[in-house]
Amino acid sequence: MKRTELSLKALIVMMRSSQTVQDKIKNDMNQYGLNPTEFSVLELLYHKGDQPIQHIGKKILLASSSITYVVDKLEKKEYVVRKACPTDRRVIFASITEKGRAFMEDVFPKHTEVIEDIFGDLSEEQVEELIILLKKIGLKK
Repeated sequence: MKRTELSLKALIVMMRSSQTVQDKIKNDMNQYGLNPTEFSVLELLYHKGDQPIQHIGKKILLASSSITYVVDKLEKKEYVVRKACPTDRRVIFASITEKGRAFMEDVFPKHTEVIEDIFGDLSEEQVEELIILLKKIGLKK
């Protein structure tokens, strides 16, 4: 197989794999009443603590215009609250609530089982190699 054909085949396999993984993750999150974006914001706040709303988009690869909508939805579910920054009135933080923390303490271990299952057919060494290879592709400019 020529290099071009091999590259095209690799692209198709990678894209199909990516779609399968995204579908599994989406289905897992949907059963908890969240979409992937909501889950990502909640996971960020759960693991990293309060975050300036204007910086959340960069950390989870989401357009800043969508962050307000996502935070609004999480506030309605009482998983997140907005807090004013004590030193800069222009900055508003998103903060996980006790209800949000309890939710994540219940759901996150189940979610990690789904992720482990996705990579379950690979050895630890293969997963490490996959990370290296995907970084080579993803960091190329």
